[in-house]
Order: sequence, then C-alpha cells, then structure tokens
Amino acid sequence: MTRVAAIDCGTNSIRLLVADVDPATGGLKDLDRRMRIVRLGQGVDRTGRLAPEALERTFEACREYAGVIRDLGAERVRFVATSASRDAENRDDFVRGVVDILGVEPEVITGDQEAEFSFTGATKELTGQFERPYLVVDIGGGSTEFVVGDDHVRAARSVDVGCVRLTERHHFSDPPTDAQVAAAKADIEAALDQAAAAVPLQEAKTLVGLAGSVTTVAGIALDLPEYDSAAIHHSRVSLDEVRAIADRLLASTHDERAAIPVMHPGRVDVIAAGTLVLLGIMERTGAREVVVSEHDILDGIAYAAAEEA
Repeated sequence: MTRVAAIDCGTNSIRLLVADVDPATGGLKDLDRRMRIVRLGQGVDRTGRLAPEALERTFEACREYAGVIRDLGAERVRFVATSASRDAENRDDFVRGVVDILGVEPEVITGDQEAEFSFTGATKELTGQFERPYLVVDIGGGSTEFVVGDDHVRAARSVDVGCVRLTERHHFSDPPTDAQVAAAKADIEAALDQAAAAVPLQEAKTLVGLAGSVTTVAGIALDLPEYDSAAIHHSRVSLDEVRAIADRLLASTHDERAAIPVMHPGRVDVIAAGTLVLLGIMERTGAREVVVSEHDILDGIAYAAAEEA
C-alpha cells in the first residue's frame, strides 16, 4: 500500500483525499476526505481572470490541507487543477501560491485528462454490479466531462457548461425567470451536441453521475435528514425524480434551498443550474436512472499518484 494525497481544485470547490492505495488490486482506504467551497471560478467566465479574493480563499484551504498531509505522512502529493484555472489569464499567480504552500506544482490538466481521472475513480469498483459500457458524467462548476468506456475509456469530451458558469452567465435571479432557465437549457443542449459529436452517449448501458450537484440531488431524492456519503454512494435516482427536483429547485428562493438538510451552503446558489445539466443529460441519453458515485476524479488522481510513487 502506498499513502498518497490527492487534491482536486475545480471551479467551485477544492477537495483533499489522503488514502492508502494498492494500485494492483484497486484497493483504496480513506484516511481523510474533505472539501471546501472556495469558488475559484468566481467571475472567470466574464473577466478571464481569477479574482484576488477567490485566490485567497483557495490558498487558505491549501494551508489547511498542507497540515493534514503533513500529519498523515503522505508519500506523494498530486494536485490537479481543472476548468477555472485553465481559462484564467493570471493562472501563474495561482500556480505560484500553490507551490509556496504545498511544495508541489498544480497540474492544469486538459478536459480529456480530467475525464480519464473521473472515469477511473468512478468505475474501478463497479465491475460486476452494473451493466457496461458506462457513461460517466462529472458535472463541475465550470465544465462537464462525458466519458464512455468498459474497463478503459473509449471516448471522452469536456464541454464548458457547469453549475457556476451557467448561473453566472445567465444571471440567475432568485428564483430564476423562465427566460433565464430557457437560455441555460439552450446552452446545455448546445454542449450536449458537442459532447455527442465525440462520445457515443446513447450506447452506454449505465449512467454514472459524479460531483456535488449529482450527490446533492441524490440526497434530496433520498430525503436524508443530513448529508450521508455512505447512503448516497451507489444510490439510484430516477429520471422522474430528477425532473421533480429540478422543478422544485428552480421555483425555490435562496432561503428555501438553504433549508434543504443535505444542501452545502456553497451550493445553494448554483444547485438549480447543476440539476438542469443532469436533467438535460438524462433526457438526451434516454437514461431512466442515474447511479450516483461519491468516488470520482479525486479517487482517480489518488490511483494515478500511487502508480507513480
């Protein structure tokens, strides 16, 4: 077993996993798994730059994570940065800050690399439980990754729709207007056209959904009194349930969404857009349900770090 630390820094959140990993068997034992909402992608779609306050929130989380990594004695640290830092003109400021705090340079990966990590993390433990091929969708803050594969990736595509990007681009009010929702849906449909040009979306037998928008929808569908990762992991949410939850969230105010027991405070303002993305994917692919995974790109990064150690 190799002790590794994996960090996934996305548009909305930054997450840490410290785990003991056996790359040969696919065994992964969590030692610490945590998440902070830092909204690194705040305003990036509009300005093309990472905001100073967003950088500081991210660096504060990095300082916390550095202490955890040191205390647990990880042999190798791998830091992956995704959509927001790909898009930003001043990403060098971000890179320098991370190196100063953690001593490792963030890998600003491509959408295709992001998709590979997500697929590995989500499917390594699914063999024998669900029918293949899988379509893995990772709905992030700035982008959504689509990956089809069996044991390995067959096709992948990243498109620029995510819960933060759509919310900001269409200036969602509280609750959003019909016109704002229609504009967001048009963006989602255009992105699905792009994804379908590279990935055979409708060939998959099992739809696997990743990341906070999907897990939050699952928690709402399960009517959980609080967020429960074990209950959410590998739960199944039907198309009808997703459609009903989307309608509910789109009609809700900030306070009504914040009062939902499983809702993380950092997702209150962007969850409606994230649910719209999930609904659009299910309607386009004909999926009757989504299998929800708590294991995703973060686990894929950890497997990769262990193989390189």
